[in-house]
Amino acid sequence: MVIVNYLFMCLIFGTTFLAIKIGVDAGLPPFFSASVRFFVAGFVLFIVMTVRKKASFRVLWSKESVITGGLLTFGTFSTLYWAEQYVSSGIGAVLSATGPLMILCLQSVLLKQKLSKQSLIGCLISFCGVGLLLLPNMTATFSVIWMTACLLIFIGEIGYAGGAIYSKNVTKRFPTTSPILLNACQMMYGGLFLFLLSLCTETVHIENISEPKAVGSLLYLTIFGSMIAHTLFYWLVSKTDPIFPSTWLYVSPLIALAVGKFVYNEFVSWIMVVGGVTIIIGLLVINFQALRKMTRRQEQKTELLNQ
Repeated sequence: MVIVNYLFMCLIFGTTFLAIKIGVDAGLPPFFSASVRFFVAGFVLFIVMTVRKKASFRVLWSKESVITGGLLTFGTFSTLYWAEQYVSSGIGAVLSATGPLMILCLQSVLLKQKLSKQSLIGCLISFCGVGLLLLPNMTATFSVIWMTACLLIFIGEIGYAGGAIYSKNVTKRFPTTSPILLNACQMMYGGLFLFLLSLCTETVHIENISEPKAVGSLLYLTIFGSMIAHTLFYWLVSKTDPIFPSTWLYVSPLIALAVGKFVYNEFVSWIMVVGGVTIIIGLLVINFQALRKMTRRQEQKTELLNQ
């Protein structure tokens, strides 16, 4: 059951980038659609946790929920949604996978944590992969707005990294609170911030929202991308450990490239594939020790069960 749910989670996360692209291409205002997705998903999850008597308004009204919502949801997805108007879903997915690299960079610059030699090598490998991924587009279809879109995805991942680091404060303050509730609260705040940004920058037309592709995109992202996939993630954390489900970052970007190519006919060259794989290899090098410990724990559990 663990493997089935893990593969299902990777598939959902890998296809959300194409769902975003389909939505914005169908005319959905990026900030508005992102706001609806996250606020509705967070609100529904909060109601579910309330019915199960696991919700807390103390968590909802906390500054920690506001800050994580601003960084993890608003910071990450405001840039990604806007950028996918101009870049392919595959590129958006692979560039979004650089989040762990940004975490290392922030820890090194802001927290003065010294990078290990292995982490430094992994970062260099992944950044080389980024160069390979972007190279075909820079030479064939280069434009200022395309480059700006790619840069904004990186900036969004800095927001993600900041939120991931800050979330340690959240778990310290609310150690007994369900991660699903914490995620629901931050999604609601992130959705609210996105809606405020939409009010200031976008004009929403009913005819665009009612387009079948737009509706399908919004429903898929809300139900599958934000509710089901994240619930599966936290279920996997409870059944295994935090490292194993996080390895979706190594699988989903390649799924996104393949889905974008074969479903939406996006441009994908062999250099881009090599770049994507190189980024994943860099991430694996960075997390090699943690993954090895996880594998050893799984082997020990298997041995105990077989005894």
